[in-house]
Amino acid sequence: MRSKSALALLACLGMFTIPAQAGPTEDLASTCNACHGLNGVSVGPSMPSIGGLPEPYLKNVMLQWKSGERYSATMGRHFKGYSDAELAALAAYFSKLPWTPVVQAADAKIMAQGKEATERCETCHGATGSEPDDEETPKMNGQWAQYMELELMKYRNDAVKMPHKKMRTNAKKLDEADVSVAAKFFAAQPK
Repeated sequence: MRSKSALALLACLGMFTIPAQAGPTEDLASTCNACHGLNGVSVGPSMPSIGGLPEPYLKNVMLQWKSGERYSATMGRHFKGYSDAELAALAAYFSKLPWTPVVQAADAKIMAQGKEATERCETCHGATGSEPDDEETPKMNGQWAQYMELELMKYRNDAVKMPHKKMRTNAKKLDEADVSVAAKFFAAQPK
């Protein structure tokens, strides 16, 4: 009897609550947290932040992974079990979250070299990677440098399925030494 009274007292005082039930999209999105971080802000350098990226971009990339049109070591396997509607809902969910750059330090030499190396990137991504020209283009400011370097290397390799032809062409125009510099330049941008 005492334990029931204590529970009732705690509930009245607001110290004991029953957790709210999340909806189906939130439940699916919570499975992304282990790699992409809480609210889509990654804490690991090889995993991209996804919160705040454009909905059409996210949806397109997820569908490309699911179909095998775009290479990924893991994402295609994850998405095979999701319906297209679930992927669209995930894209909408993550796009509504704020973009939170994970700014990484870069010295003045890297910043100067990066500015020069990324001139061709400005048309689509903006001068600092924060102003994409359309909803199909991701932000890159404050994205993890290691992740961006890996993605650029995939685009430079014709054997890797990466369907964005303009991105492939521009990635190949970078000198090999500029791949890392470009990634570090965008990673160092707060906005």
